Amino acid sequence: MTTEIRVPQLPESVADAVLVTWHKRPGDPIRRDENLADLETDKVVLEVPAPLNGVMREITAAAGTTVRSGQLLAVIEAASTDASVAAPAAAPVAARVATPAPAPAAVPESPAAAAKSDDSRLSPSVRRLVEENQLDPAAIAGSGRDGRVTKSDVVAFLDKRKSAAAAAPSAATAQIAPGKDSGAERATLRTGRAEKRVAMTRLRQRIAERMVQAQATQALLTSFNEVDLSAVLELRARYKDSFEKVHGVKLGFMSSFVKASVEALKRYPVVNAALDGGDIVYHEFYDIGVAVSTERGLMVPIVRDAEAKSFADIERAIAGYAARAREGTMAIEDLTGGTFTLTNGGVFGSLMSTPIVNAPQSAILGMHKIQERPMVVRGEIVARPMMYLALTYDHRIIDGRDAVQFLVAVKDCLEDPGRMLLQI
Repeated sequence: MTTEIRVPQLPESVADAVLVTWHKRPGDPIRRDENLADLETDKVVLEVPAPLNGVMREITAAAGTTVRSGQLLAVIEAASTDASVAAPAAAPVAARVATPAPAPAAVPESPAAAAKSDDSRLSPSVRRLVEENQLDPAAIAGSGRDGRVTKSDVVAFLDKRKSAAAAAPSAATAQIAPGKDSGAERATLRTGRAEKRVAMTRLRQRIAERMVQAQATQALLTSFNEVDLSAVLELRARYKDSFEKVHGVKLGFMSSFVKASVEALKRYPVVNAALDGGDIVYHEFYDIGVAVSTERGLMVPIVRDAEAKSFADIERAIAGYAARAREGTMAIEDLTGGTFTLTNGGVFGSLMSTPIVNAPQSAILGMHKIQERPMVVRGEIVARPMMYLALTYDHRIIDGRDAVQFLVAVKDCLEDPGRMLLQI
């Protein structure tokens, strides 16, 4: 009996996907739930699992092909039940006839081999990537919880190995090394210098498309302010240990910024609105996007109904998204929607920037590096932990007055966190 493998149903916001790579070839055995292929959309990478045990009979879509929902990808032949039962039954007979061989001397297993054989801590996608590239997991530094190796760790390890190989080319020979899977990567070596041409991923293409679209269709303007984070830092230092003990998650800065943004959005709802043709759509809910940087590019998972979530709920949601982004397991639903976005360039050392709106939203708040600066407080010059805030907004529907007052409201909530608790 044969079974057809088709492209899973894609969300309405995703028109198509690229079949990045096949993990099986015709004739290869297949186990149920084993990943057969990777599909890359402009948001996430999807896996195509096998529905049953069997053998790959035919592949109808080659790697690099653009595919749509329901399109036929492959045909697999179901495993024969009789064959699977008969094979174990013959084993005892063979064992009685065979002449026992002397037991080999025990050889102590090397640490590397032991680490390689113990892959129980690797996720299926990481294990597959390690096996395909014949890597030793013990040689890869893990950034996951308890030192686990994530998919991003493996990709970074492979990139580092490629860079090392390209750093010592032959000065007299020009070579072209075809990339894996889709053949998207090529390195041209000549006169001792290396050039590397890498095709943009679907995610990077989508990011580029949306950024250009936002600048071409919106009247973008950025307003700035600065905030003294002394109160937030003091609150965090005082309660971070008990917070983590009670809630099981670390107390970061993002929950304070999300809460402060929600309070400011309630006061100035046009900043939480969107332009739809000739209409302004005012959202009466607060789905806050939090930009997360990954190996594949920028992702913006959504903290839904942020107004109803506690500080601990928000921190848990953000930590979960960050872990899924690193492991490459983010779902499309996690990235869909959103009424307002926060982006924190400060984690990379950015002191000031002008972020681009995540269309169709109308505004984005940029956070930056916390840096001690001399400030005049009650007539005295003191050092205070200051951060620049940048609000980029669509000037077609948001006036400068609303943008500036929104920033002032965020500033007030962060400099006096009690306002967020009392909603004043």
